[in-house]
Amino acid sequence: MRQVFPVVVVVAVIVALWYLACVPMNIHTALTDAERAGVAVTPEGAAVRRDMSAIGLALANPGQWGDTLAQDKPRLPAPHQVVAELWDTTVEKKVTSKRSLIYHGWVTLSATLLGFAIGTVAGIVLAVGIVHSRAMDMSVMPWAIASQTIPILAIAPMIIVVLNSVGVQGLVPKAIISAYLSFFPVVVGMVKGLRSPDAMQFDLLRTYSASRGETFWKLRLPASVPYLFASLKVGIAASLVGAIVGELPTGAVRGLGARLLTGSYYGQTIQIWSALFATAILAAILVALIAGMERATLRRMGLGR
Repeated sequence: MRQVFPVVVVVAVIVALWYLACVPMNIHTALTDAERAGVAVTPEGAAVRRDMSAIGLALANPGQWGDTLAQDKPRLPAPHQVVAELWDTTVEKKVTSKRSLIYHGWVTLSATLLGFAIGTVAGIVLAVGIVHSRAMDMSVMPWAIASQTIPILAIAPMIIVVLNSVGVQGLVPKAIISAYLSFFPVVVGMVKGLRSPDAMQFDLLRTYSASRGETFWKLRLPASVPYLFASLKVGIAASLVGAIVGELPTGAVRGLGARLLTGSYYGQTIQIWSALFATAILAAILVALIAGMERATLRRMGLGR
């Protein structure tokens, strides 16, 4: 209860503030619809209300507050509308349906996992090279840092166009964009972890005449495991973002990015918010899986509690 109660309180406060924010955000549309239906509103005329404060309009028309929480295309959907949309697109729809968020989530997840695998392997290999080669440390690491200064929205279309020109389409371009975002945290975390043993530990292995390979496998690699898993948690979330961004420039019809895109095209804000929440839930599940693997691995190494 000590752990659950603070979370429940925070969630309740966020939901309450969310409901409260819906009133001024949606009040203009609610008053326009009410006026068209013959209901008296203050002041009359959409042109008069256009430049007025939303909060002032909400305070002057408390009778329309309920309408702000039940619009088809609200500026800010109410929490119950998002939950209803999530339920409808996950439980009510068949998994194979094009309207199912599980279907679209699986498409995005496939690119995410492939990109995460590529980024993780590339990051670990680069980190090992950086730690064991001063030339790589001086040359590769600055380029890895510089690569992250390029906005992903700018480089994603370039990657897709280049790969399309050589006949590479479908899952691979999105996975490469995903890998582009995920490899950097792995590189940084692994370099830090591989360099984390202190001088006394290295001196001890030298007294045992340990080779460079034995030092790596018996000291550097085990010491880097906690750093690696911390990086993987960041990397898997970045991979998901990369997979979604990779769906946007292609005008994809499948995936969570496609749901966001079609929702923005047709002004379906409830659909947009449900896709955002589905993305957040998927990210939380992936991070939780990495955390579970971390606990199991550290426990097996004798470092877990």
